[in-house]
Amino acid sequence: MKKPEKKIGILGVGNLIVGDEGFGVHAINYLQENYIFPDNVILRDGGTAGIYMSPFLEECDPVFVIDVVDLDAEPGSMHYYSNEDVKAGKISTRMSPHQLGLLEVLEICKLRDAAPDKVEFYCVVPKVLETTTELSSVVAPRVKEIAEILIKRLQDDGVTVKKRDR
Repeated sequence: MKKPEKKIGILGVGNLIVGDEGFGVHAINYLQENYIFPDNVILRDGGTAGIYMSPFLEECDPVFVIDVVDLDAEPGSMHYYSNEDVKAGKISTRMSPHQLGLLEVLEICKLRDAAPDKVEFYCVVPKVLETTTELSSVVAPRVKEIAEILIKRLQDDGVTVKKRDR
């Protein structure tokens, strides 16, 4: 039996009520509000869902993850991690409270022979991690920047994404 064709997944991870921790979810909302994606692209607000993300990860390849990263770097700075970085252990194991869970979920998907071959992380260093639904002034502009980087990435792969009329 032929495996069903995998979709392209864009996963925003984070907690919307902890300031910049919600960056990935804000980015997903921005993409949904401003662009029209073809049927083979799935956008998902992964929140802090952990193991519940496995069905999404198993039906998509590639998967582009948008999240915060806990690095000793300038708040608001953007960081990219490729599949190779993940495999080589170059990705911080303490990216954010839920990030370790995502890496573990990917390992579980591998055990089931259903993990995506390609996973890329598009991350930003948070400034504010306290109870608020607003992004900090250094992280907020990165939502649009990450969105534009991902749109270009998709277009380079031949995916047609249209800007919504406003």
